[in-house]
Amino acid sequence: MMATLDVLQRAAAAGDNFVITHEPTFYSHQDGIADLEKQNDPVLAAKQAFIREHHMVVWRFHDHWHLRQPDGIQAGMTKALGWEKYQSAEEPHLFTLPETTLADLAETLKKKLAIVAMRVVGDRSLTVSKIALIPGAAGSVTQIKALENPNVEVLIIGEVPEWETVEYVDDATAAKQHKALIMLTHIPSEQAGMEECTKWLKTFVKEVPVEFVAAKQPFWQPK
Repeated sequence: MMATLDVLQRAAAAGDNFVITHEPTFYSHQDGIADLEKQNDPVLAAKQAFIREHHMVVWRFHDHWHLRQPDGIQAGMTKALGWEKYQSAEEPHLFTLPETTLADLAETLKKKLAIVAMRVVGDRSLTVSKIALIPGAAGSVTQIKALENPNVEVLIIGEVPEWETVEYVDDATAAKQHKALIMLTHIPSEQAGMEECTKWLKTFVKEVPVEFVAAKQPFWQPK
């Protein structure tokens, strides 16, 4: 899911040297490192040195996996949640679940995806069944457009700046509108999609071993 230094270290220890990652390696959307190099950034230098010393190749596989039909990330996340039978055939990001409360839905997601830290916006007692799942960080324009759909009561995402979609849903709640937001954080919102990618690769890559190395979630909850 992410070629973190921890992932690279575990991959190298397992004898893997070609790493397929979904997200950037060097801390920006386009993997730009010029400014960090000018600053002689020690974190960048340590990661680059590890890659060189272990003769590793890191290759980003993002847009193509999302553009696959069905979307590879969406497919993997749907399977991980066990929501295949609830999925809309026409709009695969939409689901109609058995009726539940927002609090119970959030707890179910936390357990199924083994999430360490997540955030929820909305009335915890809100009764919901109509869900939109948009993993990762699609941006507030896409996220708010999904929330405008009358068939969406809860939007599930990875992340977004808190003054954008978060504030929108907070205002919707204050206006007594039937809307809620669940932020899974980025890694657990897409990780199952890259595990799905591993399974797909194994169907035709036979010459070398293919292994899934899960990225650890960076957040922890204080007691």
